[in-house]
Amino acid sequence: MQDRVLLKNALLYRGGRFDEGCVLIEDGRIAAVGDIPRGAAGLELDLTGHKLVPGFLDIHTHGGAGVDVNDASPEGLSRLSAFYASHGTTGWLASVLTDTREQTLRSIAQLCALRGRQPEGAALLGIHLEGPFLAREYKGAMPERLLREGDAALFDEYQQAAGGWVRYITVSPEVPGVPELVEKISGQVVVAMGHSGADYETAMDCVKKGVAAATHTFNAMGLFHQHRPAIMGAALESDIYCEAICDGRHLHPGSVRLLLKCKGWDRVVAITDSIQAAGLPDGKYKLGVNDVVVEDGDAKLADTGVRAGSTLTQDTALRNLMAFTGEPMEKVLPLLTENPARLLGIDKIKGRIEPGFDADFAVIDDNARVYRTIVGGRTVYTA
Repeated sequence: MQDRVLLKNALLYRGGRFDEGCVLIEDGRIAAVGDIPRGAAGLELDLTGHKLVPGFLDIHTHGGAGVDVNDASPEGLSRLSAFYASHGTTGWLASVLTDTREQTLRSIAQLCALRGRQPEGAALLGIHLEGPFLAREYKGAMPERLLREGDAALFDEYQQAAGGWVRYITVSPEVPGVPELVEKISGQVVVAMGHSGADYETAMDCVKKGVAAATHTFNAMGLFHQHRPAIMGAALESDIYCEAICDGRHLHPGSVRLLLKCKGWDRVVAITDSIQAAGLPDGKYKLGVNDVVVEDGDAKLADTGVRAGSTLTQDTALRNLMAFTGEPMEKVLPLLTENPARLLGIDKIKGRIEPGFDADFAVIDDNARVYRTIVGGRTVYTA
């Protein structure tokens, strides 16, 4: 694309509604929105018949298109970014599954190799560490032998290796050392709690210390009981954000509706938690050190049958959310755009179509089928 581009005649998503209008892009940012005179840009794209929405942000994904984040090369990560873009995602966090110290550092190095030279696809926005400070009882797909107590020195090593690019981490409140760790690091990284059977008091204490989100809510988590609200009760009662995997397997549609009713539509973040099998046929795959078998699109550990991530994409998540809730697209979109941007603290530049924001868009139809994806003002995918 050229430096000045006019997107015209689309239905723009702004302020919770769709209205016809134009967007002027200049040097990768949104320069103006609304009625823009012809000739304002050297290149004009006519989007008649399509919706222009903020690009989707996926803050929890382990891979897709045959690429596993833990073992990916920069070339593989570029292929992964292109895959995400084909589903309307314009920004993502690379979720590193609990692994050995050596492999985690290698993964961080490979991810950071993309920093400053973003791939031709969705922009890699940073790193999500899912572990290793997690509870064994709720390990899910985490390798138990690699789980450990809260260790600020180890986190600091990872963060220094990443040059501060670890932007999100999942921990378990009941693991020794974790409450102290949360208090220490919550100012430099967004902390989520998950893979946990913590009691209500312990979980709520960590919320007060800085936990800002719950990882794949309801999954790998101690559930609510009227006498023992547990971590689930703390997640629902507090103002933290709640991730949700809306693939119809991890959460029943009724559970999605309940979560939205309890938390409000501004505190739920739609994630994929996808693995390298996303976009590919059933078969045998990897998730970090784990062997995974996918049958009928459902990913499970080969040895135990425990569900291991998903094969979900964000455009499918949007369609599912519309179907699960019966709500129109304009009501659902913030779960994939504004809410994750606000959680990560990037809501002044991403997640909305407003002047000064990054020119990151998905061009879709009424059924959320993706026709074009634009990142930083450049088309990176066309159907």
